[in-house]
Amino acid sequence: MPWDRNQMAARAAEELQDGMYVNLGIGIPTLVANYVGDKDITLQSENGMLGMGPFPFDGEEDPDLINAGKQTITELPRTAYFDSATSFGMIRGGKIAAAILGAMEVSEDGDLANWMIPGKLVKGMGGAMDLVAGVGRVIVVMDHQNKAGETKVLKSCTLPLTGKAVVDLIITNLGVLEVAEGGLRILELADGVSEAEMRAATEATILA
Repeated sequence: MPWDRNQMAARAAEELQDGMYVNLGIGIPTLVANYVGDKDITLQSENGMLGMGPFPFDGEEDPDLINAGKQTITELPRTAYFDSATSFGMIRGGKIAAAILGAMEVSEDGDLANWMIPGKLVKGMGGAMDLVAGVGRVIVVMDHQNKAGETKVLKSCTLPLTGKAVVDLIITNLGVLEVAEGGLRILELADGVSEAEMRAATEATILA
């Protein structure tokens, strides 16, 4: 069975190490906060929060505590608050070790498209461009195929790029792919997913 959203988020959390400062993007990446466990990870939100806790239980939400995706979250004893300029100073200054982001498309070279579809109204790129340029490592978490059943792991992206050659690791419902020289390398397959199924669902070059 392919992984569900929570299993993908849990797998992404395995990539995090003690002492890291990490930014979580909108969508599936926000679920990673629920799977950090006992690791000493500090989650940063570009709307001005350092030290995000997991999602609140029903009935315990504070509408003043939100992440960049406007979802209610919790704070920790060490949480710090600041303005957006300070937040992006952290990101642009290389202070954030990793960003876990969603994507519409990723190429075999690590190009990322995750901010707009031409012809659709969007509010702007947000912090995505700064994140992929400023953080130490970019991990993409997404479904392997779109709603039409078309692969999102391509030889070349067709949508406007957020960044070129910025993605290090791709985690999808089918498994884990590492961006390497000449293509992608399969690091792990979801339970019950074969290498043949992964290859068939991927346009990008998968290395032997």
